[in-house]
Amino acid sequence: MTSSTANNRLDRVVLEARRAAEEREKGYRERALKIYPWICGRCAREFTHKNLRELTVHHRDHNHDNNPSDGSNWELLCLYCHDNEHQKQIEADTGNTSTKGSGNVATHNPFADLKALMAGKGKG
Repeated sequence: MTSSTANNRLDRVVLEARRAAEEREKGYRERALKIYPWICGRCAREFTHKNLRELTVHHRDHNHDNNPSDGSNWELLCLYCHDNEHQKQIEADTGNTSTKGSGNVATHNPFADLKALMAGKGKG
């Protein structure tokens, strides 16, 4: 097989995969937009027809082929929250989570002596 033939074959496979993903997305995206209000499920940002392209459909179980007709595997997220959700999943998959013994726990309590401070203020 020549390099040109291999490249053409690879281009066709990638193009077909992209088309299939776009078709699949059209179906569940349109259904999700009909079922749910146009609000990000994380930050509560509201969307209109003008900026609706920034609202994405997130698969709760991360399986893009799991698209029940009742929408139970979907939630609408803005682009930023959607990226954040996937980044958290990537970090969890690699074992890099911020809650695992990071040692960055606040130990200072600025209100510890508030009652005493308030009591002393009235004496002056």
